Amino acid sequence: MPRLTRSVSLIIAMLLGCGSEVPGTNPVKPHTAAPAVASPAAEMQKPVEVAKADKAETAPATSVPALEEPTADGHNWLKREELEAGWVRLFDGRTLFGWKANNDVAWSVTDGVVSAEAGESGLLCTTSRFADYELRCDFKLATGGNSGVFLRTPMKPTDPGVDCYELNMCDEHPSGFLTGSLVKRAKPETPVVSGGEWHSYHVRVEGPKVVVQMDGKPVLDFTDATDKPLKTGHIGLQFREGKIEFRNVYLKPLGTQPLFDGESLKGWREVPGGQSKFVVKDATIHVTGGRGFLETERTAGNFVFQFEAITNGDKLNSGVFFRAMEGTEKAPSHGYEFQIQSGFKNGDRTQPDDHGTGAIFKRVSARRVISNDRAWFTAMLVSDGPHFTSWIDGVQVIDWTDDRKPNDNPREGQRLKPGHFSLQGHDPTTDLAFRNIKLVETPE
Repeated sequence: MPRLTRSVSLIIAMLLGCGSEVPGTNPVKPHTAAPAVASPAAEMQKPVEVAKADKAETAPATSVPALEEPTADGHNWLKREELEAGWVRLFDGRTLFGWKANNDVAWSVTDGVVSAEAGESGLLCTTSRFADYELRCDFKLATGGNSGVFLRTPMKPTDPGVDCYELNMCDEHPSGFLTGSLVKRAKPETPVVSGGEWHSYHVRVEGPKVVVQMDGKPVLDFTDATDKPLKTGHIGLQFREGKIEFRNVYLKPLGTQPLFDGESLKGWREVPGGQSKFVVKDATIHVTGGRGFLETERTAGNFVFQFEAITNGDKLNSGVFFRAMEGTEKAPSHGYEFQIQSGFKNGDRTQPDDHGTGAIFKRVSARRVISNDRAWFTAMLVSDGPHFTSWIDGVQVIDWTDDRKPNDNPREGQRLKPGHFSLQGHDPTTDLAFRNIKLVETPE
């Protein structure tokens, strides 16, 4: 009998162990900073190809690891207070989702680090464009190497003195633009050395000003006094010469203003004919009851939109409509819908029940359900022409371009012109709250 008991125990242990492995990958050893996850190098094989093709939003759900956990070394992770302050992760630590290389440089992700070391000079760019922001990133440049972080850049810049701000990394430069310089624009008063060790940049890009700190110390304070200071663009990680590594790449948009004052529904209106109840309570907009919409008086087209929300029940359904037509009793809300639904199938967060929180409903599903019912989550949506990206609790979950034919109604086609925002009451089970609703419009 004892031998049988040991055999059963062994079989159970084998079944439990096999259930967590992904075919073709090797599990990493447990680490005190985070639960064990599949090998980042193995997970990156498909996402790297997808990033080059600019089709990251169509990556199979099975290629998405546990993005809500920090990487095994404890990096690439934001604290709750940082999320609530508006920070998001541009690099999730495991994939190149949300990034696109502008040439054939072999960017890869290993052990929570994105790197490149061979090929012609090139950039790995965010698919989203940003205007005013704070950017934090760690970098490690091989001794004697040359690289940089490009700010407000096009996908393929041609002159750093004209069409981008190139924050340089190098200890030798023919024109003296060393680490901490903006190439062809400005140099630090005191040169710094960067090769061979990990360092941290903290950059504030606001209006015509670019302010740089390195390892917590001020390095550069530059104001673009040209007739045409750059207003918006991608963020690019550069490979030029010598191995370059990046981690902890975070962004916080600047200039957001409240759409909700926390005390009243000033600036909002209920769409006629709804059954929902919208009540201001404890600095939140609490939504209950049947179908209905609460719409902003303000409209916006290109923007960064942030909010926090909580679902007070299991698998509750709601959403935030944007670029929406003005609601009427007959047509309560025709817009793109930022979906809120935290349910998932088969215990697998890569299988959202109904597109998933952060999805654009009926257009693109979230690659992973990050939010949890009965817990506050942070959300960010970037709307830039036909391109849309969203983050939930700091993790990017969609990267989608609307290539449909133009139509005033986003349910029927592509809408580029400004529209309203609208909070949705979905059905009689609706019980949600929204807070810290903020918006900043971005330049064309």
